[in-house]
Amino acid sequence: MNVFDIAGRAMSAQLVRLNATASNMANAGAVTGSEKQAYRAIRPIFRTVTESPGISTVKVESVVTTDAKPVRRHDPNHPLADKDGNVWEAAVDSSTELVDMLEASRMYQNNVQVLQTAKSLMLDTVRMGK
Repeated sequence: MNVFDIAGRAMSAQLVRLNATASNMANAGAVTGSEKQAYRAIRPIFRTVTESPGISTVKVESVVTTDAKPVRRHDPNHPLADKDGNVWEAAVDSSTELVDMLEASRMYQNNVQVLQTAKSLMLDTVRMGK
C-alpha cells in the first residue's frame, strides 16, 4: 500500500459517508402512515485495514439503518394519516446530518490535499534527478 492507495481508499469511504448523509437529508421531513414505513437514517460502518505495521487505511464494512424512532404526529387531515389520525415523520436529525456532511467533506478535501502534496513531492524528486 502506498500513499495513493491509502488516500484513495479514505476518499472512497468519505464519499460513501457523504452519499448516506445526502440520502438522509433528502428524506428528512418525509411522512408516512405507519411507523414501520417511516424512513430511518443510514450510517456507514468503517473498518480499519492494516496491511503492515504503521500503515493502515479504512474500508466501508457496511451501511446500516439507525435505531432512531420516527416521530408520531397527530394530523387527521393528512392524506397518509392512519385510522387514529397519526402520521410518522422520518427519524432524521437535520442538524446532525449537516455536521456529518461538513465533517465528511473536510476529510475528503484533506485526502485530496494529501494526494496533491504527494504528487508534487514526486515531481520535485524527479526534477532533482535530471
